[in-house]
Amino acid sequence: MVGLVDCDNFFCSCERVFRPDLAHKPVVVLSNNDGCVVARSREAKALNIPEGMPFFQLQQQFPHAGITAFSSNYALYADMSARVMAVLREHAPEVVQYSIDEAFLNLEGMDSIDLKRWGEALCRRVTRCTGIPVSLGIAPSKTLAKMASKYAKRYPGYNKCCLIGTDAQREKALSLFPVGDVWGIGRRITRHLERYGVLTAADFAHLDRQWVRTRFHVTGERTWAELNGQSVIDVDALDAVSKKTIVTSRSFPGMITDFGDMRAHVANYAARCALKLRRQHSVCSTVSVFVQSNHFRPDLEQYDNMASGTFMTSTGSTPEIVGMAMRILEVVFLRGIHYKRAGIMVSGISSDSAIQPDLFAYDAGRSRKLRDVSLALDRINGRMGADAVVLGAQQYRDRDPDGKTIKFVNAIRRARKSPDYSTSLTALQVS
Repeated sequence: MVGLVDCDNFFCSCERVFRPDLAHKPVVVLSNNDGCVVARSREAKALNIPEGMPFFQLQQQFPHAGITAFSSNYALYADMSARVMAVLREHAPEVVQYSIDEAFLNLEGMDSIDLKRWGEALCRRVTRCTGIPVSLGIAPSKTLAKMASKYAKRYPGYNKCCLIGTDAQREKALSLFPVGDVWGIGRRITRHLERYGVLTAADFAHLDRQWVRTRFHVTGERTWAELNGQSVIDVDALDAVSKKTIVTSRSFPGMITDFGDMRAHVANYAARCALKLRRQHSVCSTVSVFVQSNHFRPDLEQYDNMASGTFMTSTGSTPEIVGMAMRILEVVFLRGIHYKRAGIMVSGISSDSAIQPDLFAYDAGRSRKLRDVSLALDRINGRMGADAVVLGAQQYRDRDPDGKTIKFVNAIRRARKSPDYSTSLTALQVS
């Protein structure tokens, strides 16, 4: 049997752990630069607040709903995730973290115990130790376990744990589950299936296996097998598959015309791409920068451009990647344009254990120093909080209210960010 633990409304739940006064009140978490809603509490969803709603529209449409909005606090969410996973590892034989708020449990060898009662106790334990409510689905396959976790989250009668243990339970669960919500079936496949009258997971599971393989290849066949109770997706294979392309892109709260402001934003995006590379122990050979004007303002001049640069020797160093991005930005930036969006893409990704240096231009000493600088930044920011130390290019110029004094502030604005309660001593306040 396999279990899937899913944290309920994770980002909002993390904020509520340290703000118990917000229990049973609508809470939302915003994207970088406080642009739009990326997470909603159950109460916020009940108000029909859609995911992705721009923050300014939220303020306009729900002025008296008592909604509390937080800027994204990724340091807090990562730490709370680690605490949840630590509790799971104390009680499950094997835990594979699938995302920041999900983990698969290998329950092999536990058939002799009452898994439903065990699962309910595990959910209570996680919430008691961390403050994060979780739901647990248990089934013979990973896809069915994800389905069961959604039932456990949706219906209070399951007491946070749904067990699909028999063929009768599996058939009933499949018949009530929309095919578009099945893990591994995307929008394109859903539209294709609906043309054949396949509307539920049961409809898909009852199709001929060869027909599924012919039209949806091996991935579709795996989903079909999983829905029929066959565990064919390797749990170990789900553990942190390295990305081949990494993109960091944001829409600006307003519009940008100043090169210095754009430079600071692009530098931040490049630094985040570099950090993601190091986290998956990778390096990249190519950096691309793209900029876009505001397509919703036809009265303004429209402009889109993208350019790339290639390293002679692949790197994961923040100074090198940011430096390359700055040189590319000077090429694609056109003065007089009102920019609404920009982004960084790194590609040509490979393992940092197999770097092929350039025969003529490779400087081993300089490369080692740049790598050490990047790792030192990671350690300091991991201990002191995200963006505690950044490159000078990652800050932009701002002025105090007197209009004269120039100050430097981080380019990503998080006006509603909560303190780093669990990772920073300075966030603790004694009353």
